[in-house]
Amino acid sequence: MAEIFEFIRTSFEKFNMPNVSWTDIVEIIVISYLVYEILLWFKKTRAWSLLKGIFVIAAFLLLAELLGMNTILWIAGKLFTILATVIVVVFQPELRKALEQLGKKNFLSAVLPFESNKEVNGRFSDKTISEIIRACNDMARVKTGALIVVEQNNPLTDIERTGISIDGMVSSQLLINIFEHNTPLHDGAVVVRGDRVTAATCYLPLSDNLTLSKDLGTRHRAGVGISEVTDSLTIIVSEETGRISLAYEGELIRNVDNETFRKKLEFIQNKPVPEKKRIHFRKKNVKNEV
Repeated sequence: MAEIFEFIRTSFEKFNMPNVSWTDIVEIIVISYLVYEILLWFKKTRAWSLLKGIFVIAAFLLLAELLGMNTILWIAGKLFTILATVIVVVFQPELRKALEQLGKKNFLSAVLPFESNKEVNGRFSDKTISEIIRACNDMARVKTGALIVVEQNNPLTDIERTGISIDGMVSSQLLINIFEHNTPLHDGAVVVRGDRVTAATCYLPLSDNLTLSKDLGTRHRAGVGISEVTDSLTIIVSEETGRISLAYEGELIRNVDNETFRKKLEFIQNKPVPEKKRIHFRKKNVKNEV
């Protein structure tokens, strides 16, 4: 490796190029990746319009510099600090969401054992999976809207505080009764932790993802929104079409079948399975999501 970098360095010297070390190359790669991620984040939020406006202002200031408009440049210099503060205040929700997504990434889980929350028997039982699927299918059949958030590693305590405490065992009858039309608890989301329904009528953050289909309502955007800031799996039953959708890691999988539904729940269940079966599921799951 040292010989390769030395060859590159000597080649640059022949062309009177500045010395480039391996740290410079790493810095270029890191900065390029960060710029790409920032632009991607801008494009998925309201900040994309802001970025286009900044380009227009930058082009105007460049023109002012070329034409020697010193007064405009002086005013722009005085307002720069104020505008930066205004931008932070206006886009506080987007910035908070970006930091939350960064905090979700468990970089130390592979090396620190206390970072892992895996349970021997999984987060919830197979009976809970069957009850959730049965309830969603029954509600989809009669077009009863539903929004169920299944907790994984990130705690949903703040979401539960916005609703009403339930603390009951997960069953298809309980879920159907909660989301029944014209009942006190039907509006909002249900939070499931382990084998228990912990709260109902919970409020979820709406997604600002501009790539979502325009025909999606508040229920779907709320399902995607909570999946963007936590690692939970959100189940959405459409009141208009009766179709079941899943939101996970900011992605929406629409009109899922029972097999994909069960596989997703088994995936976050975190129940130990043979390695061959785990690999097979991941490949099949990717195929179903495309």
